[in-house]
Amino acid sequence: MSHRYFILYKPYGYLSQFTKEVADHLTLADLGKFPKDAYPVGRLDKDSEGLLIVTNDTTLNHTLLNPKFQHHRTYLAQVEGIPDKAALQQLRKGMNIKVDGKIYHTLPAEVRLLPTPPELPERNPPIRFRKEIPDSWLEITLYEGKNRQVRKMCAGVGFPVLRLVRIKIEKLELRDLKSGQILELPRMQVYKLLGMS
Repeated sequence: MSHRYFILYKPYGYLSQFTKEVADHLTLADLGKFPKDAYPVGRLDKDSEGLLIVTNDTTLNHTLLNPKFQHHRTYLAQVEGIPDKAALQQLRKGMNIKVDGKIYHTLPAEVRLLPTPPELPERNPPIRFRKEIPDSWLEITLYEGKNRQVRKMCAGVGFPVLRLVRIKIEKLELRDLKSGQILELPRMQVYKLLGMS
């Protein structure tokens, strides 16, 4: 069986799956044609955007999702307010969040406050602008992928996420993909960028 590998920019409001749970859901099937046996590797929740891998290679799926391999995942998070040094340090060193109803202490993360907003495709619908509340952008690299982890971490230090975009997994990047675009890549390139042999 030949394996195929796609990267895509999942738009806001789409589910990271192929089947609709209700009639008006938008899913990956609305973005394009994929092999029948392909599925997304990991998830981005409906409100998040960015890099998603779709493949029918079960080995890649297992390796990327297994916590022991600690693959980097890098996100851009637009947050309400401007985090101070103490908040950034808390995010970096690890903190308690709730996962499946239990307290979980996150692994250390790489976090930096960006000096200017990143260049990203416009979100549809756009973030509601509020003149009286400043916002800022963080670049956050995690070595694990708990459900809604970035959102929980940022909210936990008092800076709720307004927009969240995954831009990178290991060295595999969104590149200049526009929201909703799909790119098929060869196996060798995907494995190399993901640091897999």
